[in-house]
Amino acid sequence: MCGIWALFGLDAKPITCICENFEKISHRGPEAFRLEFDNRVKNGYLAFHRLAIVDCLNGMQPMRLNQYPYLFLLCNGEIYNCNKLGEQYNFKYTTKCDVEVILHLYAQGGSDNVARSLDGVFAFCLLDIEKKKIILGRDPYGVRPLFKLYSNAGHLGISSESKGLINISKRIEEKYTLQPFVPGNYEEYDLLNDGRTKFVQTINYHKPGDKPHFLAYTPWNTLSNNDVHENIRKLFSAAVEKRLLADRRIGCLLSGGLDSSLVAATLVQHAQKHNLPYKIQSFAIGMGDSPDIIAARQVADYIGTEHHEIIFSPEDVAEILDQVIYHLETFDITTIRASIGMYIISRYISQNTETTVIFSGEGADELAQGYIYFRDAPTAMDAHNESIRLLKDIYLYDGLRADRTTSAFSLELRVPFLDLQFTNYYLSLDAAIRQPQNGIEKYLLRSAFDGTGILPSNILWRHKEAFSDGVTSIKKSLFQIVQDIVEDKVQDEDLAKAHVKYPHCTPKTKEAFYYRNLFESYYGGQAEVFTPYFWMPRWVKDIADPSARFIKHYSADVNNDNDQQETISKIEK
Repeated sequence: MCGIWALFGLDAKPITCICENFEKISHRGPEAFRLEFDNRVKNGYLAFHRLAIVDCLNGMQPMRLNQYPYLFLLCNGEIYNCNKLGEQYNFKYTTKCDVEVILHLYAQGGSDNVARSLDGVFAFCLLDIEKKKIILGRDPYGVRPLFKLYSNAGHLGISSESKGLINISKRIEEKYTLQPFVPGNYEEYDLLNDGRTKFVQTINYHKPGDKPHFLAYTPWNTLSNNDVHENIRKLFSAAVEKRLLADRRIGCLLSGGLDSSLVAATLVQHAQKHNLPYKIQSFAIGMGDSPDIIAARQVADYIGTEHHEIIFSPEDVAEILDQVIYHLETFDITTIRASIGMYIISRYISQNTETTVIFSGEGADELAQGYIYFRDAPTAMDAHNESIRLLKDIYLYDGLRADRTTSAFSLELRVPFLDLQFTNYYLSLDAAIRQPQNGIEKYLLRSAFDGTGILPSNILWRHKEAFSDGVTSIKKSLFQIVQDIVEDKVQDEDLAKAHVKYPHCTPKTKEAFYYRNLFESYYGGQAEVFTPYFWMPRWVKDIADPSARFIKHYSADVNNDNDQQETISKIEK
């Protein structure tokens, strides 16, 4: 994980501008930084904040190789098939840094060869001085962030987070756009003599569910023709194993729910297989004996991690709420709520341990239909299309949350459920078998691991909690804690006029109004681009809040667990 930043074509006090803005993403790479310009590129600057994960001694960026003196590379990412590509094309690597392969791929086959060949997560900017080209690219699910600033006059800026560009936009007199770079795309620009740029083309090289173009980590012909469960287990295991690529200590977030527990259990298996010289640390967060704390404790004891429990209070929530919104760069209600615990747990990991690489379960709900409202899908194909929509936009919501809360404390996130081969296979299965069955979300995923002993049965079949219930006590949920915090910070008369002040995604509650006010103070004028819509359940009537706690199926209590276990028993019989 790192922070990448570049600026082309701005000729008014550029050094001052760089110093003011490049530093705003230093949390993404606190160990070293570098700023470069080349006399062959007028008004062109490349900058990098590094968090060393692979090849800690080398691999500094902007990366240049002696064999390609005309190429400069900025990349935030991990390329899991770098060794396979090296063998396939007989590349001679200069460093042990996985992103070096991007330079070789480009030199050999151009822009298209890069994006379609990479199995990994990445956001990159490649400068070709010889051909006067700039190429930008982002991984298919947007696991690694990238923002782009572009003006009609040809100013081009890129940054891992928008906070590194927001003030630059105010210095540009021409019409401009500042927006997230769309995942699964790469773009080409011509570099003009005065340092400005000319947009050439955007190419979409991958959509959610597409079959990858690269040689698969697990050869397709090794999968079973008739055992779907075995294939799911095999591909998920491979998705975790390939993400062990790191020279830093690896740990995992563990809520005790299905997704994080499967990731943690599989991670421990591979850590033992590869003889990692340390015990995997797991991290759970909650208030007192919240449901997540209790379940995570059971999982950690079962799989044998070095377990940490982070207990937080309402006062902690009040302390960090504004910081969370600044780091997230969104005003989406459910994204902010779900970020609170992840922000606090990331702070703990950074301040109290040496773990730097964090595995997590993001993507499973989108891919495997884990949200409770999937029970109400009219048809199997409607449910499938909703999965595709959620995955396409995950970079604006859950993916954004996961990246920003961890990177705020210089941690690198890894998400096996968004592995390209795994998602392609899972989405290719018959839509009907991927739907909730008998009131149980992610039934296919649970069934694939049932009877394997990888997790206790009650964890494997644990019902989905609303995050605000999972981490907090029965006495008071996180939902209510937040309502109490914002109650006196928003006046009734201001909320009544919210539709005038904010016609886009108009806040309907004091909580939403507070979030929007704070967002505008940081990122004014960007609401429609950064957050095009509020994340809300589909096919559910008469609700105005995104929390699962307002859906009729939801019941976060012990009786619900008992009822679900009875349903499972009937199915098995």
